[in-house]
Amino acid sequence: MTFINFLILYPLQVSAGDFWKKQDASSGKETIFLIILFFVIIAAVVFVGSLRGRSTAAGGKGSTGLFAKLAIHRLGRDIGLNREQIKMLDFVFKTDQVEDPEKSIITPVLLDRHFRHAYRDIEQNSKTDEDIQYRHAVLFSTRNILENNVSGGIISTRQLTNDIPIKISTNRDKYQVPILSTTGDFLAVACPINALGSSVKLQKGTSISALLFTKNNKGFSFETHVTGYDTVHGKNALLLAHSNKLKFLSHRRFRRKQMVIACDLYIVYLEGSGRRQRLVVDKRRLTGSIADISVGGCSIKAKAPIQVGAKLKIEFTEGDHSVAALGQVLRTNRAGLITIAHLKFLKVSRKSMNLINAFVYEYISE
Repeated sequence: MTFINFLILYPLQVSAGDFWKKQDASSGKETIFLIILFFVIIAAVVFVGSLRGRSTAAGGKGSTGLFAKLAIHRLGRDIGLNREQIKMLDFVFKTDQVEDPEKSIITPVLLDRHFRHAYRDIEQNSKTDEDIQYRHAVLFSTRNILENNVSGGIISTRQLTNDIPIKISTNRDKYQVPILSTTGDFLAVACPINALGSSVKLQKGTSISALLFTKNNKGFSFETHVTGYDTVHGKNALLLAHSNKLKFLSHRRFRRKQMVIACDLYIVYLEGSGRRQRLVVDKRRLTGSIADISVGGCSIKAKAPIQVGAKLKIEFTEGDHSVAALGQVLRTNRAGLITIAHLKFLKVSRKSMNLINAFVYEYISE
């Protein structure tokens, strides 16, 4: 029970009949005092309620009011944000004048819009680059936690969006293709390509197992079959039967983005022993391309053979932005002459991590 509720309910504990009993002068004064106190409390409650309404409506700045700020702090604690992340979430909503924080938190499109605006505000109004990098790091750590807080909710392939990469598997082969269209009677994906770069023709009726991760980091699997071929948006398309039985998989820890970026690779090895052991970067440069990336790691395609367990320094430049990271190869697979290496990042500078997050969340152009 709040203090105000206590004060309101306390006078009601006095029997109404007591006011009509014959009383001495002192008890009569007490009764009058209680009546006055009761009406004063009612007036105070009405006044506080009007202030609450004004704090939400004035200028549309819902997050600037005391009650909205308390609600954000409660939501942040429930989700698992620390003090700095809760302050950042309040800043994000204040920057975009958010009136309904709970709705924004469960709506990835709204959440990305708010965080994108806050990202740019930090970049434009921070005094030093060090301050920018620190605040961006807090911003993205907050966004990643919120990302994993949002549950599934997709049950049909008709709810998917175009350009999401989807892995399709037959009994023998696996291919990764983008979704071209989800409208109409069929799910249209790009025709699969083999290691030699030729289109693969799958017979009508072929059973397909599919796996995909949406842009907001949710994984789904479903079963379907080939229904035919067509041209969709000017591209050769493989048509699959729609499914209304998508199975929700566990979240990836970090959002991942498909991208094709040329990169330089350098083998990193240990030199010395004991306390004098140190990492040395080989001067010989290998070339490859990044196929997908998150702040946790990336997949790289290269013609050079790459061994599982190898440590690599990865460097790439996109526009005016340069990124460098140290990673270790967890697994590899071959596609003709190409080695596809899946790396886990071991060491990334704060600035490079912020840039990777900005690429992944599309807060800056690639």
